[in-house]
Amino acid sequence: MTVESHTEPVRATERPLADVCAIIPARGGSKGVLRKNLRPLGGEPLVTRAVRTVRGTAGVDEVVVSTDDVEIAYASRAVGAWVIDRPAHIAGDTASSESALQHALAELAHRGALPRVVAFVQATSPFIDTAALARAVELVQQDTADVAFSVVRTHVHLWEHGADGPVGVNHEVGRRLRRQDRAPQFCETGAFYVMRTEGFLEHGHRFFGRVEMVEVDPGDAIEIDSEDDLRLAEELLVRRAADGTDTASGPIPARVVVTDFDGVHTDDSVRVDQHGVESVVVSRSDGLGVAQLRRAGREVLILSTETNPVVQARAEKLGVEAITGCSDKLSALRDWARDHGVGLHDIAYLGNDVNDVECLAAVGWPVVPADAHPASRVVARHVLRHAGGHGAVRELADRVLASTHDRTTWEGPDHG
Repeated sequence: MTVESHTEPVRATERPLADVCAIIPARGGSKGVLRKNLRPLGGEPLVTRAVRTVRGTAGVDEVVVSTDDVEIAYASRAVGAWVIDRPAHIAGDTASSESALQHALAELAHRGALPRVVAFVQATSPFIDTAALARAVELVQQDTADVAFSVVRTHVHLWEHGADGPVGVNHEVGRRLRRQDRAPQFCETGAFYVMRTEGFLEHGHRFFGRVEMVEVDPGDAIEIDSEDDLRLAEELLVRRAADGTDTASGPIPARVVVTDFDGVHTDDSVRVDQHGVESVVVSRSDGLGVAQLRRAGREVLILSTETNPVVQARAEKLGVEAITGCSDKLSALRDWARDHGVGLHDIAYLGNDVNDVECLAAVGWPVVPADAHPASRVVARHVLRHAGGHGAVRELADRVLASTHDRTTWEGPDHG
C-alpha cells in the first residue's frame, strides 16, 4: 500500500529546528522478509522499535521516518516520529538509501528545519547501541569527524575466487598467523551512519571527509535480512530481556517515580461481583515493583484524576503518597515536586492516556505502558513491553533500579 499525499503540512514554527535529526528510511516493500519494517520483534514492529530507541538516544533532537507505506507512517507517528512521504520512484528495490535521505532532507529544508547533523539509522538493525550512536553524534557535533559509523571488530579470513582457485583476500595463504598476531579489521554493521548534513548533500554519499569508526559489540550487529535472522533476533531478545541488556529497554536513571492509576496499576477495567459491587484488579508484580523502589529509597507518588477511594486505599497499602481527584495534574505534579525538592528532570512519569500528556512532556523520563493511548506514546521517551495492570509498574521499577545497580530482592510481605 502506498502513500499518495498524506504528508502533514508542518510549518517550521510548529516544530523546533533540530541540530541533530535521525532519518529512518522504511519502505513498505522488501524481498527477503515480507513487510519487513512492520514485522514484530518482541511484539513490536521493527520500525517503532527503531524510532523509540533513537528517540531515547542522547544528542538526537528529532526522528524522521521516510516511507511510502501508510501503515508504517501510522505506526511511526504513534511513537513520536515525524513522517515524510517517499515518492514511489525512490521506494523500489533498486532505490538507494542515499536517495531517500536526500529527499527527506529536501523536505526538511523546504519546511525550514534542515538539521546540521543527520543520523541515517536502519530499522532492520534491532539492537542499536544507544551509547555508541550518541558517541557517533558527539564526534560529528564536536567537529572531530565528518562521518561516524558503526562497525564490529573481526579477524575472519576472507577468500575470493581467482583464476586458479580460491585466493586469500586479507591474509597470506602460506603464512597462517594466530588471531592475536593479526591486526584487527572492521566490518560495517549498517546500523547507523552519522554525517555532517552539508557534506552529505555536497558529496551525495555517506562517506566523505574525515571518517571515524564507532565500534559496537558483535551481539548488537545482527541485521534482519531473512526469516532466520528474525527468529535469531527473537531468541536474542528473550535472553536480553531476561538479563536486562535489551538495548531498547535500558536503565532509566530517575530519582522519583510518579504514576497514574487507572490503566497503569490496573488494566482500566472494572469487575462487578454477584452483589453488584464494583472493584478493580491490580497486578501483584507491580506491587512488588513499588516495594522494591521503596526499599531502595526511591520516592513514589500516585497521581490520579480519579475520586474512587480504591486509589487512596491502594496507595496506603503500598505505603506511598497519592494525590487523587485533581483536575490539573501538571500543576499538582509541579507543586509536589517543589515541596519535595525534586526537579522535574529527575522524575520518571508513567502514564497511559490523553490526560497524562502534559505531565509526560514536562518530566525528564516520560514512560508509557505497551497499550498506551497514541497521544501519550508520541511524547514518551520509553514504551514499556508490559501493558497497564499487567507488569508495567514492575518493569519501570526494574529499569529505574538497574540504572544505579541497586536492585534489591524483596522477600517481605506481599504488597500486591
